[in-house]
Formats: sequence, structure tokens, C-alpha cells
Amino acid sequence: MIKRSFVYLIAFVFSNSMFCQNEQEKIYTLEECIHIALENNLSLKSTKNTAKSTKINYQQSKANLLPNVNANYNLGINNGRSIDPFTNDFINQQLTFSNASLSLNATVFNGFRLLNTLKQQRLNTQAANLEVEQEEQNLILSVTLAYLQVLNSKDLLALNKQRLIATDKQLKIQKDLFDEGRENPADYTDLLGQKSSDETSILSAEIALNNAKLSLTSLLNLQVKMDVNADAFLLSLKKYKFTPNQVFNEALENLATFKASELRLESAKKGVSVAKAQYIPEISLFGGLNTNYSSAAETYIETGTTIAETGDFVSINNQNTPVLTNQALYSTQNISYLDQFDNNFNSVIGFSVSVPIFNGFQAKNNVALEKVNVEESLIALEQTELDIKNAIQQVHFDMEAAFARYQSLKKQVVAFQKSFEINETRFNNGVSNFLAYITSKNNLENAKINVSIAKYDYFLRVKVLEYYRGVNL
Repeated sequence: MIKRSFVYLIAFVFSNSMFCQNEQEKIYTLEECIHIALENNLSLKSTKNTAKSTKINYQQSKANLLPNVNANYNLGINNGRSIDPFTNDFINQQLTFSNASLSLNATVFNGFRLLNTLKQQRLNTQAANLEVEQEEQNLILSVTLAYLQVLNSKDLLALNKQRLIATDKQLKIQKDLFDEGRENPADYTDLLGQKSSDETSILSAEIALNNAKLSLTSLLNLQVKMDVNADAFLLSLKKYKFTPNQVFNEALENLATFKASELRLESAKKGVSVAKAQYIPEISLFGGLNTNYSSAAETYIETGTTIAETGDFVSINNQNTPVLTNQALYSTQNISYLDQFDNNFNSVIGFSVSVPIFNGFQAKNNVALEKVNVEESLIALEQTELDIKNAIQQVHFDMEAAFARYQSLKKQVVAFQKSFEINETRFNNGVSNFLAYITSKNNLENAKINVSIAKYDYFLRVKVLEYYRGVNL
């Protein structure tokens, strides 16, 4: 009795909790759920960021075709012995110096490495965009299946509640007979036990429904309580008309995962061409503009002349007379910063050739590694095709089995319904015993639950097959 009361308490508390939750739950259609998931799903956001990074790499590969232009400028003070950048003489004084330069370097030919890298990055970008599309397709399928699971859980909960209603109805009849002492008391107590079992089934169904909602909420990355709109989701129970081969052939044409894998294979082939460029000489053009400044640089300005002896003599009348000459007088003046930059300006232009002779077999090994990448990409493509083909065959088989099971279980429900009606009438009239009644009742309720499970099993697998066909879910 204590155990039974404990079960009642749990069921009561959980039911009240679910009731309070339902008051605050917002109802979503499948289309709304898919839209929210595409906006909020974290895994999809991560895939989109990867695609953005790939696009940036592609833009950089285009920019790498442009020349490199760099400007440099420096200004400093040197103390002690140094070389004057103006005269290239050794000096021993404080020196303020400055240099400015502008350089250009352009690759003319490098075995088409830059062009092949550009093509490879373009293929990678296209593949990344298709992988985003594939992630969106996967997310839509996951949301649809999670949505169906919520619908399935709601139907199972409703069926379990109907079972409890039927038990309560019969329990009321048996209680009146029990109070009047006209029936076997064990029938009444057995019904009490059946009611407890039905309430426990409802509790389990409510937990399953809550878990299904949590799974859907997680995909949508929502922080609110939610429910689904069953009326807006129309389901057809017509027999699926496509064969596994038809589904697979459409998948090859429509699924982004195949196209992405093919592009990754082409990208790997371009990687081999990029690596082979290491065998080929590289030709580059270069040019530059340079100038400098030195605080030690001076210019001389003539200020006048003076008469000075040269040190030579001439003999006049046997008398030595010194030789005089006019000598210019100069004063020094520092050369201005801008004048030095203008006076010291120089330019350079040329080309260079870099010939690979030996690099520790780096080029050879890089080519070998890229060829391995090609093989891996090919294997990945073939593995993807094989996995999806096997998955389609398995899902198609399970779909047909679920459809056949559903058709069979519908007939079972009809048969058990008639059997229950007969046994219920016989039990209420005292002709049949409780065991026959409860067995018939459980058979009917279990058959209804199995029909619901088989129905959603069929729907789930049809949705998976339509996903493989590329149909908008």
C-alpha cells in the first residue's frame, strides 16, 4: 500500500509539473522549428565560420598574385666610432642618421604555384560552402525527426491516458458492485492494481515526451519551454513508391555531401601541382628607391680670398723670392634634412632567378604527401557513396517493414477491439472472469500503442529517404 501511494504521489506531482510547464510553453510548427534551428544552431554556426575562413584564404591567394611593396624609414643617434653614411668615412662623434627606402618585389614565374594555389583555394571555398549546405540539410533532417519524435511521444501519452480513462470507468462499476458485495472482491483490487500500472505508464510517457522536447529544444538552441503543433503536420500513410536505387541516384545528384567530396578531391589534385612547382626555378623582378641623411654632412661656401705663400721660391738677382698665390677662403654649413634626402636619392631595378638544386628532398616528399592526400580524398568520396548507399538500403528495408507492420497491427486493433467489447460485456454481466477482461483490455491498448509506434517508424524512415533524395522537408 505504501509503495502504491508513493507511485500515486509521483504521478500527481509530475502531472502537476507538466501542467504548469504547458501553461508557459509556446507552440511551434515544423517550419518555425526549422527556421529557428538554422538561425541558432551552434554546430551550423561553427561550420559557417569554417567556410568564412576558407573564403578569406581564397581572397589571400588572389592577393598573393600582386607585387609586394614595402616602405621603410628610420631615424637614430649614434655615439662613438661609426661610419658616416654620407661620406663613408670613419668618424668618432655623435651622429644623427636617417634612412628611407621603398622596395618592390614581383614574382614573374614560379611554376604556376600561385595560380594553382588560387585554383585550389577556390575549390576549397566551393567545397566549404557546400558543406554549410550539407550541415543545413542534416540539421533540417534532425529537426524533422526530433519533431516527429515529439508527436509520437504525445500520441503515446494520449493513448496511455485513454487506457487510464477506460480503467477508471470499469473501476467505478466494480466499486459499486464491491460495495454491494455482489462481485468477487479480488476483481476490484486487481483493477486498483491495473490503475496503478496505467498511471505509471502515463508517468513514463510524460518523461519520454519531456525528453523528446528537450532534444528538439537543444537542436533549436532555445532557452524557452516549447510544444509542437500536431495539427499543422500532415502525414501520409501511402506506400512509398521509390526503390533504393532510385533514391541513391537522386542522392548523387542532389546531396551537397557528394559535390563537396568531389570538390575536395579536385582540390587535392591541385595540391599536387602546387607541390611540383618546387622543382621549377622562380623568376622575380625587384626595384627600390633609397636615400639617407647624416648630421655630419657639411657643405663648403667660399667667403673670399687671401694671398698665401705656396712654399716655392724663385731666384731674382740671386735672391730667393717666395711665390705667392691667391687662396680661396671657405666656411662650413650643415646640409639640410630635405636637401640630403634629395641629393642622396638613388634607385635600383633588376631581376633574380632562384634555381632549386637540393633541398633535402623536401620538394619530392611534399609531392608524395599531396599524392597521398589525393588518394585519401578519393577514398573518402568512395566511402561516402558506399555509406549512403548502404544507409538508403537499410532505411528503405526498415521503412517497408514498418509499413507492413502498421498494416498488420491495424487489423490486430480491429480484432482486439471486437474481442474487448465482447469480454467487457461478459465481464460486466458476470459471465466472464476478470483475467479474460483485463487480458483483452491490455491486448487492445498495447495494439493501439504498437500501431502508433509503427506509424511513426514509417514516417521517420520516409523522411530520411526524402532527405537523401534532396526533397525539401
